[in-house]
Amino acid sequence: MLAKFFDYTEIKTKITSTFTFLLTIGFLLYQRQEIYWGKTLVFFAGMFFFDLTTTAINNYIDSKDNGQVLAFGRKQALLIIYVLFGISTAAGLYLAYLTDLVVLVTGGICFLFGVFYTYGPLPISRMPLGEVISGFFYGVIIPFILMYINSPKGTFLTYGLSWETVSLSVHVIPLLTLILFSITPFAVTANIMLANNICDLEKDIAVKRHTLPYYIGKKALLLFAGLYYLTYISMILMVIFGVLPPVALLSLFTIILVQKNIRAFWKKQEKSTTFNLSIINFILIMGGNTLAIFLAVILDRI
Repeated sequence: MLAKFFDYTEIKTKITSTFTFLLTIGFLLYQRQEIYWGKTLVFFAGMFFFDLTTTAINNYIDSKDNGQVLAFGRKQALLIIYVLFGISTAAGLYLAYLTDLVVLVTGGICFLFGVFYTYGPLPISRMPLGEVISGFFYGVIIPFILMYINSPKGTFLTYGLSWETVSLSVHVIPLLTLILFSITPFAVTANIMLANNICDLEKDIAVKRHTLPYYIGKKALLLFAGLYYLTYISMILMVIFGVLPPVALLSLFTIILVQKNIRAFWKKQEKSTTFNLSIINFILIMGGNTLAIFLAVILDRI
């Protein structure tokens, strides 16, 4: 039963959210930011269960269109979606109760995009937005919420609400730091989606699913490589600007294996053989960055 559940929710794909979570925790520790573990664990629970929910919804909807066989009967599969959604919603609302309106609004937007990614009259997955949406929510929103709930009030923004006015002030330096930090998880997450859509291009066209590679053609391979190179540029910039210490540059050595995988994918784009290279590159880059940052934390404490 557990194996069927893991298959239905594609538990292996949860590396995207989990790695981004760990990378951000390492960054907060290096910044000597106090971590409120209660709120952080509530966020992780909400994030993880909603990640399971969106995958389950995706597989449930796709099984209607492409004859995919589910691990459970349709009624049981739908019940699992409701239970996962309920758990993630409860965790999200509790986190909003512990924090403020910013977390509530941000979490609500995540839920909307997660549900309508594959559900509705015009699912996001059938549009040339999948790479941007997945990269943004996994690569930017997860770090933002984690940093926001563990930072002093007013670090990223301040707001005011009344019956007469709504005011919002965004603090530029913390926001720029977040953007620079988020480039890597954004890029490697988007590339998993991009690789998937490149490999499925002909099949997607047959079912009138027009993803990004449909519109940009062979340039999709250039984008695939460019996003990986952007992650290394962002790491160098973070060291130059003092966001991370020089020891973090050790993560740059992963480019040797990443470049090898880029060349292999350029030669053949096939779901059964080369798609996994995007996942391997994700693990190499995110794993290398995470280890480098935690090494920086250890050295900073000595």
